[in-house]
Amino acid sequence: MLAQAQHAAPFTDGAGMLANYLPILIFLIIAGALAVLLLVLGSLLGRLSARHRGDAAKLSPYECGFEAFEDSRMKFDVRYYLVAILFIIFDLEIAFLFPWAVSLPRIGGFGLAVMGVFLFILVIGFAYEWKKGALEWD
Repeated sequence: MLAQAQHAAPFTDGAGMLANYLPILIFLIIAGALAVLLLVLGSLLGRLSARHRGDAAKLSPYECGFEAFEDSRMKFDVRYYLVAILFIIFDLEIAFLFPWAVSLPRIGGFGLAVMGVFLFILVIGFAYEWKKGALEWD
């Protein structure tokens, strides 16, 4: 009975456990208040000290300095998006090689065989895309 009371005692005093977190709570409140104060102070000083020059070139909707000569909603060629997606796919697949190379001594021959299958599938996909002309840019 006494052993059960000793084990149950630390869990009954919830206020004592929460008191240990009081310095962290105070720190978070002070840090949050300081962050808000610096944000507001920086915004106010920036608005008060900046000079606004509203000339026509700066107020134009284009940064290049001349008016658009085509409709801004013109259609892009699908090949642009295809090349971008293929780049992302191959870039991510090649990123799998780095952790594999680091862990190769631990995974041994089985890991080498599995990565060989992975690279074989990758090469087949690359050859298919090349043959279909997905990487051609006219």
